[in-house]
Amino acid sequence: MRLLLILTFFISLLGTVAGQSIKKYPIGQSGCSFYSFCELKFEQSKSADSSSIWSGECVKEELTYGVICVKLLNPIAELPQAEDMLISYADYLKTSFEITKTMGYGRGHLLQQKENTRGIIDYWSDLEKNNWKIKGWTDGKYIGFLYVYSKKELPEPKINLFLDGFRLPGN
Repeated sequence: MRLLLILTFFISLLGTVAGQSIKKYPIGQSGCSFYSFCELKFEQSKSADSSSIWSGECVKEELTYGVICVKLLNPIAELPQAEDMLISYADYLKTSFEITKTMGYGRGHLLQQKENTRGIIDYWSDLEKNNWKIKGWTDGKYIGFLYVYSKKELPEPKINLFLDGFRLPGN
């Protein structure tokens, strides 16, 4: 029954964004992928601990979509600690993106209802008065951080398809 409700929900969301195509894209050579309304060009870099990072953005219809994927050099076996690492990463990004206001992290989300994942959600505002919605995902081996921002009000059903569209290797 739960699967039927989830399926019905996603079909209704797809109807809401009818006429707009969402496609699956790989994230560089990370093994991860994501679903998006526009194609992102990724840049690869290394973090201070030599973890591999892929990041990219695209703009469509006054919305900026962004993805950051981190393949952790030192995987974290315990999911609570992996979620804490995800929050630390999001806190670091708040400074980089000049975030001035947050709602506070919603914790404990699951990516595709998989028990071996954890996710966070938050709403932000920045110095330029952009509205942001972010979701971060981890399995302890990877961190996926997806965001959408715009000066306009964010269309929740549409952007949720994107924010929930991160896929770990093998999924």
